[in-house]
Amino acid sequence: MRETFAREKPVIQVKKLRKEYIMGQEKVVALRDINLSVYRGEICCIFGTSGSGKSTLLNQLAGLEKPTRGQVLIGGVPVSLLDENQLAAFRQRHVGFVFQSYNLLPELTALENVAMPLMFRGMPKDIREREAMKMLARVGLKDRIHHFPGQMSGGQQQRAGIARAFITRPDIVFADEPTGNLDSKTTKEVMAMIRKFARKFHQTIVLVSHDPEMT
Repeated sequence: MRETFAREKPVIQVKKLRKEYIMGQEKVVALRDINLSVYRGEICCIFGTSGSGKSTLLNQLAGLEKPTRGQVLIGGVPVSLLDENQLAAFRQRHVGFVFQSYNLLPELTALENVAMPLMFRGMPKDIREREAMKMLARVGLKDRIHHFPGQMSGGQQQRAGIARAFITRPDIVFADEPTGNLDSKTTKEVMAMIRKFARKFHQTIVLVSHDPEMT
């Protein structure tokens, strides 16, 4: 399987993508012939109202759903053709996620949540915890490393989610309504943080939101 993330070529290519759902006797077309190119270092924002297909498109890009027709390529790899094991391995190497609901494991501390992607890569515990502490300090959670998600505010949980998404320095970070549960002040802080990391590590961000004012 060939993987390339050359700067002069699109990191993400979408070709004539179509997604249909069968709901009872009705066929619903969620995506119709979508073509898209996103280059390394770009921040691509997908805006739309509820039901417009923006989350469906993000799921296609991340390989979470298979298209009805068309193709999604990431670094030249047709992710829409990979099986579940290949997709899991590919995402561990190249992709990070930021979720609206934070998706932190409640039984783990902030440190353990952020260190988890490094554990999947086989990194020794002392090294991954040291790296996780550095990332938590970068997002302003140096004094929250041993707190559980239930002991943190929504903004603090999302900061931990951002630290987890960026800790492996993935080529691409997919963010699904990352500020949907936050107030306007915290929204600005979180978006500034995402942009800062993307510029620092020259990463590609694909962000879904219903609010065009958030950027």
